[in-house]
Amino acid sequence: MTNPICRHLVLVLGDQLDAGAAALRDLDPARDRVWMCEAVEESTHVPSHKARILLFLSAMRHFRDALEGKGIRVHYRALDVEADPSLAAGLATAIRMLRPERLILTEPGEHRVLAALRGVAEAGAVPLEIRPDDHFICSREAFDRWAVGRKGPRLEHFYRHLRKREGILMEGPEDAAQPVGERWNLDQENRKAFGRQGPGMVPAPIGFPPDAITRDLIVIIERRFPNAPGSLERFDWPVTAAQAHEALEDFTRNRLAAFGPWQDAMWTGEPYLYHARISAALNLKLLDPRTAIDAAIAAFEANRAPLASVEGFVRQILGWREYVRGIYWREGPVYLESNALEAHSSLPRFYWTGKTDYACLEASIAQVLEYGYGHHIQRLMVTGLFALLLGVEPREIHAWYLAMFVDAIEWVEAPNVIGMSQFADGGLLASKPYVATGQYINRMSNYCRHCRYDPKESLGDSACPFTTLYWDFLDRHRNRFANHPRTALQWRNLARMGPERLAAIRRQAETLRADLATGGSG
Repeated sequence: MTNPICRHLVLVLGDQLDAGAAALRDLDPARDRVWMCEAVEESTHVPSHKARILLFLSAMRHFRDALEGKGIRVHYRALDVEADPSLAAGLATAIRMLRPERLILTEPGEHRVLAALRGVAEAGAVPLEIRPDDHFICSREAFDRWAVGRKGPRLEHFYRHLRKREGILMEGPEDAAQPVGERWNLDQENRKAFGRQGPGMVPAPIGFPPDAITRDLIVIIERRFPNAPGSLERFDWPVTAAQAHEALEDFTRNRLAAFGPWQDAMWTGEPYLYHARISAALNLKLLDPRTAIDAAIAAFEANRAPLASVEGFVRQILGWREYVRGIYWREGPVYLESNALEAHSSLPRFYWTGKTDYACLEASIAQVLEYGYGHHIQRLMVTGLFALLLGVEPREIHAWYLAMFVDAIEWVEAPNVIGMSQFADGGLLASKPYVATGQYINRMSNYCRHCRYDPKESLGDSACPFTTLYWDFLDRHRNRFANHPRTALQWRNLARMGPERLAAIRRQAETLRADLATGGSG
């Protein structure tokens, strides 16, 4: 390519807002430029929540300004100016304008994006250098080495492997180190419900009111995406690295100690409870996972948080977050097509509106529409559980989660939904399907108090749809799971049910599906 305007064009994506990212490390401000693009497709390939769009774009513009404050030239493609239809189109334009000798990219978090950028580089005959994303504690290559030869990778084994390798929450000599507290996993201590009295006064997480950049974007998004789901009225997410560190410090000081026992609990009108509210900052790379882990351990060592809370928090970041990324890249794009349970029902319309008379789903979905957020049990055991029991097509529920949550990026969202929530991968990610009756939700929340359905009932007008569909699920999948060592008890309970009652449950489940398929219960 003749007469290049820049030597290297360093590509920075919306979830790579880390000043220390591999692609930026040897950047020469005099000869290189950074490329960033607010592509329309990134907000529309799934119908993204307005708060998700705003978070990405605001964080990107703040990061652009921080780079330019260091004297780095940024070729920034703004949604309200260039309106590039896709990242590929925006990059192709930049290549024609700047004629770089080389493109440099930190590996993206989605197969789709990686394929698109590679295609543009090949079409433009520009070398593309892809550097490992060392924001993560375990590289893709290290995960693959760990997984080779295993009959089935399991989170607990991987988590212990990383704890040992990194020396996190370990004590004793290196060659014989043991977990602090003599147990690897304190999950049994972290499953408490609030009881009828509720959570009481919960310290509200620190918020970050929209500044001028964010306020300008609110106007642009409302004009450009008027029909996108969700609201921007509650938007106060961290959009800079400094704010992300403030959010982490606020969590470890005010909520970490109580996080462990009540991390699975739910309560009406309490969207955050004791959760950290830093997942979006981690996934946009505004916050390093090592920093988060170190802060939690420091709180434990200073006697400001118990081991069970700290271990539970560390396991989510060091264990689960790293594990699902490894699975995503190891399995490749075909993983997104998984449908081991042959689920083909449509996602109920109320997932997009929150208008349903199922109180738990109404509360959880309305919260997502308002905040762009729901914690892991609301995702797994309310919205995800209902889709699993109903038999929703995995790609449909996957698209909903990717669209509706501010922290959703495909590498973390897809394995959590397709594997953990929907068991669509046949047990690769999780060894059993997470299914329960409405009684689980009743135990872990106050949602059922405000519902016309009875979680104990599976038949009749007042029967809880979760409970009806639970027994129907067990019946439909008995050949697959009846002898599974971790689920056999559930299917033995099914075997005790009389044939007439089971037939009636089947009929009620069929009626329920037919009603939902035509927009019912909304």
